[in-house]
Amino acid sequence: MSTTTDHVQVLYTAHTRTTGGREGRGQSDDGRLDVQLGTPGSSRPGTNPEQLFGVGWSACFIGAMGLAAQAMGVRLPAETDVEAIVDLNRGADGYFLSGRLRIHVPGLPRDQAYDLIKRAHETCPYSKMTRGNMNVGLELV
Repeated sequence: MSTTTDHVQVLYTAHTRTTGGREGRGQSDDGRLDVQLGTPGSSRPGTNPEQLFGVGWSACFIGAMGLAAQAMGVRLPAETDVEAIVDLNRGADGYFLSGRLRIHVPGLPRDQAYDLIKRAHETCPYSKMTRGNMNVGLELV
């Protein structure tokens, strides 16, 4: 179901709940997501927010690449993959994230692949969210 508010159509709303912070559990209201959380670098089982962000960002980026490829009139290769590297940093102002996407688009000429990546970075909701808020690198591999 979608709703429209102030000329913005909400296409989907995720509902999640986390208890216990970095050593807790995260669950979605529909039961499709249920993850044990663990602090990065610890021996405790579980994933961490940085890994979850990386998976979400890379999946969203591939979707944006698909839309860009369609607009360009090219086929996005099924073997396309995006590796997200998300760093949790600490500086003078406290903790912050930085990230890099390593993008593999086999079978496309490099100039087309670069154009595709540029277009995807302009439209991907995660890329929009990070723009101006964290250092981001894009690499065609």
